[in-house]
Amino acid sequence: MSLSILSPGLLTTIQDLGRIGYQKEGIIVSGAMDALALRVANLLVGNQENEAGLEVTLLGPKIRFDEDQLMALTGANLAPAINGQPIKMNRPIFVRQGSVLQFAPQGSGCRTYMALAGGLTVPTVLGSRSTYLQAGIGGRQGRALKTGDVIPCPGPPALAKQLWLKRFVASPAKAWVQAAWTPSPELYQGPQPDPRIRAVAGPEYSLFSNAGQQDFWAQEYTVTLASNRMGYRLRGDGAVLTLMQPEEMLSSAVTFGTVQVPPEGNPIVLLADHQTTGGYPRIAQVVTADFSLLAQVPPGGKIRFQEVSLAEAQRLYCQQELNIRQLQQSLQLKLTG
Repeated sequence: MSLSILSPGLLTTIQDLGRIGYQKEGIIVSGAMDALALRVANLLVGNQENEAGLEVTLLGPKIRFDEDQLMALTGANLAPAINGQPIKMNRPIFVRQGSVLQFAPQGSGCRTYMALAGGLTVPTVLGSRSTYLQAGIGGRQGRALKTGDVIPCPGPPALAKQLWLKRFVASPAKAWVQAAWTPSPELYQGPQPDPRIRAVAGPEYSLFSNAGQQDFWAQEYTVTLASNRMGYRLRGDGAVLTLMQPEEMLSSAVTFGTVQVPPEGNPIVLLADHQTTGGYPRIAQVVTADFSLLAQVPPGGKIRFQEVSLAEAQRLYCQQELNIRQLQQSLQLKLTG
């Protein structure tokens, strides 16, 4: 079984939840920018959460299903359609062989995730199928997908295929059938315009003046065009951030969501392809529960930071994980009931 890439879109890569456990050797985690969206897409088709899927950025690809498939789309709504007919996000869709999926040039959010029941058959590198573009490893030969690529995939498990084929009996003329249900917004919201991103004060927060600290929380920041999977470069609508006095810092550990401030005073938020250490002052750390919101802000999009305590950040993370477990249990009943 396979998918054929008829056109690749702006940037379409294969991603899972990344290479865990190699940062001490300088190997970055990489993986999906919006890991929550990929996890939900996988659950919707009965996969394990860390199965590899496609990450579609802004301008979507055109993909032909070479065999029958069960798939789901989550994250940015880039107006997907099969054979020219609009389909809905955040639900399982059984697609007949020969059907073509494509996207419109406009939409909400920045990144769409496509999961297939059974996943994608590409080699693992250091335990992950994620594409790390700068190193040229993982995914499809370490690069973004291009026209003519054929991506092998095992296809839906026999039980899933049997369940969904029953729906075609009632609609034999249809090339695709989608579920009538979708996860509750309380369990998975998806992208939001101009989100407020919650963060805790970073290790070097006290090196900034009181005015600088207040400016950081009060300003509206624009995600500039000089942004990529490594990080968002932000530009505020007020004063740039400066230290109370110049400091020469040793490189220290950074992670997804670390907000650094280089000498020119405009913050950088590190993302999936971030380096393992950095030498700029870390003014804040985005809470894990808001990584998904952050990753869906497109270039030109606006964000504000909202300070929360470490205890609140932990509570938000635990609530998000509880939501995922509840969603998983509900979907198991739907897919097998």
